[in-house]
Amino acid sequence: MMLHFDFQLGAGELIVRPQILTPSPYFPTFCSNLFIPFLKITPLLVFMAPTWVLLFLCLILLSSTPSHSVDIDPQDKTSLLSFKSWLQDPNQSLSNWVASNSNCTTWIGITCDNITGKVVSINLTSMNLSGQINPSFCYLLSLKNLVLSHNNFTCPIPVCFGQLVSLRTIDLSHNMFHGGIPESFMRLRHLTELVLNGNKGLGGSVPSWMGNFSASLERLDLGFSSFSGGIPEGLVYLKSLKYLDLESNMLGGNLVDFHQPLVFLNLASNRFSGSLPCFAASAKSLNVLNLSNNSIVGGLPACIASFQALTHLNLSGNHLKYRISPRLVFSEKLLVLDLSNNDLSGPIPSKIAETTDKLGLVLLDLSHNQFSGEIPLEITELKSLQALFLSHNLLSGDIPARIGNLTYLQVIDLSHNSLSGTIPLNIVGCFQLLALILNNNNLSGVIQPEFDALDSLKILDISNNRFSGVIPLTLAGCRSLEIVDFSYNDLSGSLNDAMTKWMNLRYLSLARNKFSGTLPSWLFTFEAIEMLDFSHNKFSGFIPDINFKGSLLFNTRDVTINEPLVAASKVQLRVSVVVSDSNQSSFTYDLSSMVGIDLSSNFLHGEIPRGLFGLTGLEYLNLSCNFLDGQLPSLQKMQGLRALDLSRNSLSGHIPGNISSLQALSLLNLSYNCFSGYVLQKQGYGRFPGAFAGNPELCFEFSGGECDGRRVPSVQASSFRDDGMDGPMSVGIFFISAFISFDFGVIVLFCSARARNYILQTKG
Repeated sequence: MMLHFDFQLGAGELIVRPQILTPSPYFPTFCSNLFIPFLKITPLLVFMAPTWVLLFLCLILLSSTPSHSVDIDPQDKTSLLSFKSWLQDPNQSLSNWVASNSNCTTWIGITCDNITGKVVSINLTSMNLSGQINPSFCYLLSLKNLVLSHNNFTCPIPVCFGQLVSLRTIDLSHNMFHGGIPESFMRLRHLTELVLNGNKGLGGSVPSWMGNFSASLERLDLGFSSFSGGIPEGLVYLKSLKYLDLESNMLGGNLVDFHQPLVFLNLASNRFSGSLPCFAASAKSLNVLNLSNNSIVGGLPACIASFQALTHLNLSGNHLKYRISPRLVFSEKLLVLDLSNNDLSGPIPSKIAETTDKLGLVLLDLSHNQFSGEIPLEITELKSLQALFLSHNLLSGDIPARIGNLTYLQVIDLSHNSLSGTIPLNIVGCFQLLALILNNNNLSGVIQPEFDALDSLKILDISNNRFSGVIPLTLAGCRSLEIVDFSYNDLSGSLNDAMTKWMNLRYLSLARNKFSGTLPSWLFTFEAIEMLDFSHNKFSGFIPDINFKGSLLFNTRDVTINEPLVAASKVQLRVSVVVSDSNQSSFTYDLSSMVGIDLSSNFLHGEIPRGLFGLTGLEYLNLSCNFLDGQLPSLQKMQGLRALDLSRNSLSGHIPGNISSLQALSLLNLSYNCFSGYVLQKQGYGRFPGAFAGNPELCFEFSGGECDGRRVPSVQASSFRDDGMDGPMSVGIFFISAFISFDFGVIVLFCSARARNYILQTKG
């Protein structure tokens, strides 16, 4: 729904399978066996019917039911073998397609007519097939259903497919077909489904005849391709059309109204403009409307709430403005409402959707707008709500005291507003909560010991607020925590053992608080940790002298030299959100950061433990602005290191000659220490200007081959701040983004001091 959503229309089937109690003594045995599973005939009918009637019924069944042994038509077999001969089949999925085998039921993916043996259906989905399509494939003239989806075909769509005039379904999705849609498809007048999505090589204009060639066409899916131009007028008036998906193309023009009762309409991620139509013809039928990531302007018309069957509405990523009318109240059938990334303003309506005990909104996303005022208390009446995104607005006042009434809530994101007061103790009523994101507000108070009741919590971000006090010991109960950000507050005290219970911890930032005391010996024992940031506090004593074998990423992360400085490190969390019997919404995030340690700007002293310089997976190390001394050991093992800042300490001795051999290293700062000796030009340190400033005993070789101590560069060292980053923690800056898709849009949520990607997707 990065809310991912895949909605497929399907016709319901009712199959009656009663049994015959006692067949006629004259009824052939093979017909009796055939009748029993499929036909309901009363005992009276069986005893009274003449034998010829029963034989007639038997013949009907033979022509309409599967057979355990149907010989494939010889001509069709030849066509299939020719088709196979042009394919690459690394998984040997079609190994039983051989000339010596005539039994159709043993040919994988093939269905034949029970009387003629003609091939009527081919389904080769997800078989890792590639190559070209042999023209002889188009001799399968009885073919009704063709599914080649999720393979690696790399050719144009064969023109000869237009000869297969019996086709009802074509699904070529998720391949590498290229070119356009052949005009020969105009002959396929019985086609009901055409699915070509996920072929980025397909493009050009959507053919003008697309809405006119088949009066039976119900589903058209051209999503995630490269089509351009406008929507053909014929599609707008095609009465049979129920499902239209054109997401992620380059289509444009004014958004048009459709004149048929659609069930599914997805035009997301295109270039449509104009104002929002009312889609009056679909008011009673439309289930899903996704117009996200276009250039739609104007306000939200009140008629948009008149849809009686709408379950998913995504208008995010447009240019919608003005206030939401209080008369715009959606039906209780609406499950997902995403209006994020627009310019909507004014207060959040006190009632945005109807709700009942069993129905109501599951996801509400109003983030990245200009809503102001307080969060309405009525929002706590949306008892079905499982994900609430109100971040990046102008909201003020307190977090609603009754927010704990929303017992199904799994995600709360109120970040980047002007909220004040404390976190309501009532929030522990949200016992299923997995993500609590409150950063960048004016919240205050202490971290309540009772918050340990949120024992499912995986993300806790209260950074950039005014919280004070200590980290309560009871937080040891939050054993599921993976992301913890307490940075930029007024928290104090020493580190307690509660944190040792967070065994799944991946990111921990206590930066810019007032923590004190010594660093505990368990600091580096978290197996999944990616970033530890304790910078700008009052920690003292030694850096723990341990073996640093805790984090697997610190020790084993693969090195790719040309990756950007802040590299994406995939950390995925799936949150199941059931929105109906057949659809599921999942919340995921990707943590994008370097694997690093930041202990800068504290009162640490003593030598740097040598084990720290043996972490092959470490990408970022900042120990600047402390009182560390001793010599710098070899860094040869740190092949993944990208940024190293040891400036403003009392380190001495020679500069290791192998630092410049660290090919991934792009930021180096050893300035303002007590290093001595020679730095030779051939060691390649010229790519780090200013890295050795403020080391008066250090002699730097210049172009003439001379080493003149008086000419050691004295300019301010190139630090992380000089590279446009905010302070020593800069390389650990993370960007939060939430991707809500039910194959729908993307929400980007920026958070200071780090980057994360949230993906809310709904999948069928």
